[in-house]
Amino acid sequence: MPPPAELGGSQISSLLEALPGIASVLRSPVADALVKAIRGAAGLGEFTVDDAEELIRYAVRRGLIGPEEGDRVLADIQGALKRKPPKSTARPKPAAKKKPATKKKSRR
Repeated sequence: MPPPAELGGSQISSLLEALPGIASVLRSPVADALVKAIRGAAGLGEFTVDDAEELIRYAVRRGLIGPEEGDRVLADIQGALKRKPPKSTARPKPAAKKKPATKKKSRR
């Protein structure tokens, strides 16, 4: 078997099919950060600074953004997180239910 660096696309697909669960082990940190970003944007999960750093490093490596822009974005994120109050671990209390309006009895 050739070293991992020499595996072709079809060989990788065959390997992923042959070994259930290996895809989660080999999954890219960029893929994880993208999923977390999407979930965070939808309010379904948490997106961390580490995730942002991973995506920015990827974008810089691929030439999608320049290193200076990446540094500016990270600085913006870190500044925003410092200003943001920490999330409370306590569950919010449910809103009090309103009592239905009672009908007045008519006098005859």
